[in-house]
Amino acid sequence: MVLLDSLCSQNPGMIGFCERVKQGSEKIAVKITDEQISLMAAHAAELILWNKKINLTAIVDPLAMAEKHFIDALAVQPFLGKEKRIMDMGTGGGFPSIPLKILNPSIHFVLVDSSRKKVNFLKHVIRTLGLENIGAIHSRVEDLAFEDSHAGTYDAVMSRAFAGLEKFVGFALPLLKPAGKIYALKGKHAPDEITPALKSQFEIRTDHYQLPFEKSDRYMIQLGKL
Repeated sequence: MVLLDSLCSQNPGMIGFCERVKQGSEKIAVKITDEQISLMAAHAAELILWNKKINLTAIVDPLAMAEKHFIDALAVQPFLGKEKRIMDMGTGGGFPSIPLKILNPSIHFVLVDSSRKKVNFLKHVIRTLGLENIGAIHSRVEDLAFEDSHAGTYDAVMSRAFAGLEKFVGFALPLLKPAGKIYALKGKHAPDEITPALKSQFEIRTDHYQLPFEKSDRYMIQLGKL
């Protein structure tokens, strides 16, 4: 961990990132260790580096990245149940799943993206951080319902601003176990996406929270089959 630790103590660009993640996690009451922050700093450093060649994120300032990507992902932690296998649809640069994996080593995460370049990045980050029981696959999410290794095998499917809620639910449903749950991370217009059709099919819980520094509105919408 010497190399990873040095990111938070010696790398000027990452010192502020690490402090922001630490402060932000305290503000949202999520426990995190210095080692976990170092792993997230390594993820962020690779994201900044790779983003120069691959369009992974429009957020390149380390402090903004700390809040809008990492703290935003950590905010999911209090909502998780006892899931053992979770799919992250349209994960992009690995959010929210890689920060959540760092917090929850026992959960098996499967990251899915339709961009091969992004999946190559995700595999590189997983290797660099030494994470186990996590994989990244290049696929269209609608194709996974026809694969025995994915259909009906997940305790939860989550996404962050991946698609409209009804569309996302349609993709997620065939992949869930009978008692599986859908987690949709949304912005300020989230309540408008909860349609009468969804209300008739699912038990829905909506939680509102804000990012701790910029106070942006966020929603966690949880859907479970009736």
